[in-house]
Amino acid sequence: MSSDSIPEALPAASEAPADSPFRTEPTARDEAPQFVLPLVVHLEKTDPPARNDALVTAARAVLTILADPRSLGEEEGGAEGEWAQVMRDWQDARIRKVVRRARGAEWRKASTLPGITVTGDHAEVRVFPPVPLDGWPKELAKLQVSGTDLDDPQAPPAPDLSGPVLWMNPDVTMSAGKAMAQAGHGAQLAWWELSDTERKAWREAGFPLSVGTPDPARWRELTASGLPVVRDAGFTEIAPGSCTVVADHPALRC
Repeated sequence: MSSDSIPEALPAASEAPADSPFRTEPTARDEAPQFVLPLVVHLEKTDPPARNDALVTAARAVLTILADPRSLGEEEGGAEGEWAQVMRDWQDARIRKVVRRARGAEWRKASTLPGITVTGDHAEVRVFPPVPLDGWPKELAKLQVSGTDLDDPQAPPAPDLSGPVLWMNPDVTMSAGKAMAQAGHGAQLAWWELSDTERKAWREAGFPLSVGTPDPARWRELTASGLPVVRDAGFTEIAPGSCTVVADHPALRC
């Protein structure tokens, strides 16, 4: 997993807006209270999920909390969702995500906190409303960030090109936790680019998506295609500005 990393997504454009949460230099967003979106992957010693499954599930978890009525301005009946304010605060500052791991009693305790558990083929990822950067709940603060690797015992299935695909940079090596956070960034960038109608269709379908690694030539094509690109802020593991994910959604293809 990533060390105590707080990866951020950056837009593909070289000139991000002055108030963008994705600029590496200091901006007004740095003066706002900083929040982080916690994701916890269920990771038992004897039966870990496959890496690709964990990446897909983490991305779907991010989408699920973004679309949840509790995260939106109004729930049914007109009341604001209970997570709406903290979700706004998080997105008004730097867009940060941290992936931690839990097993056994740790997972059970984490599951009692408000959040959403998303399951994949075998992976389980629980996403929680954003928390202050220095104010993690004790049940989550003690969970490990580093020290675990995931692999794919069998080759992952080929991405479904008829649906959304998160393409990972073939030339950048990342820990499982770092890659899960980056996949979450990619899914979030795609979500932001979609219309309300397109978001509704994706949500009602259960947020299907694939994660794949193209060959280097295809990767270069993807980064120049106009699709959303995640560029890491470089806090850990990789150099600042490194392209990590291209968010390829059918509605965003030229």
